Amino acid sequence: MATEIPGPQTQRNVLGGQTFGNILMIAVPLFAAALLLGVWEVWVRLADVKEYLVPAPSAVFVALSDEPGRYANAARLSLTAALGGLAAASLFAFILAVAMAHSRMLERALYPPALALKVTPIVAVAPLFTIWFGFGLAPKVLIAAMITFFPMLVNTVVGLRSVDPSAHDFLRSLDASRWQVFWRLRVPSSLPYVFAGLRIAVPLSLIGAVVAEFLSGSAGMGQLILVSNGDFDTPALFGAVFVLAALGILLTVSVALVERKVLFWHDSSAGV
Repeated sequence: MATEIPGPQTQRNVLGGQTFGNILMIAVPLFAAALLLGVWEVWVRLADVKEYLVPAPSAVFVALSDEPGRYANAARLSLTAALGGLAAASLFAFILAVAMAHSRMLERALYPPALALKVTPIVAVAPLFTIWFGFGLAPKVLIAAMITFFPMLVNTVVGLRSVDPSAHDFLRSLDASRWQVFWRLRVPSSLPYVFAGLRIAVPLSLIGAVVAEFLSGSAGMGQLILVSNGDFDTPALFGAVFVLAALGILLTVSVALVERKVLFWHDSSAGV
């Protein structure tokens, strides 16, 4: 039976449909955000809500436009701490996950300390990190790493163990070494789980950096929020919250785009 080859018109229709779908994916969230801001603006004006309680979105945008450099610099510092902590946590989690995935004894030995690190309140250790490492970048990176370590560890361990038994047996039948099985089967099989962990860890890293700036930082978005709160400058405070939300969305979308490129062969990327 002959296979019909799609003609140029069919290919254009498919590409056009994909383009429209991509535009729709961007337009719908933007429309929802614009609608929410519009309702917020109307509500504040009609209800005559005081600016020091809840500012109108227009007042927030004025605050952002008056001092864009201030917000950009604070965002850069917080983003540096968040990404530094995420990178350190991901690397350390991967190393431990490899050991735990290959040894149940190591898993039983290492999992309790990892869980203890997860449940330790950040506010309890942040002052200690300040005493030990000062008020610079180091304590903020450590806090961000601390809050993102556990989800990366658990997801990576599960991913490294979630291999297809038939594929594993096939590689072993070809006399593949454990190193070859690891790189050609375990690591590719773990990537969907690793990206799932990143989706959780990316916003957490930003939260960790900001919390660290609340307690031990001398700059960044956390300090900008504290200063704005102390000055009763609610529009500036909401501006900082808007910037943090934008950063979180940008990081999450970036992870989703990378996941879509790397895991084009996996079902998990179909809805990204």
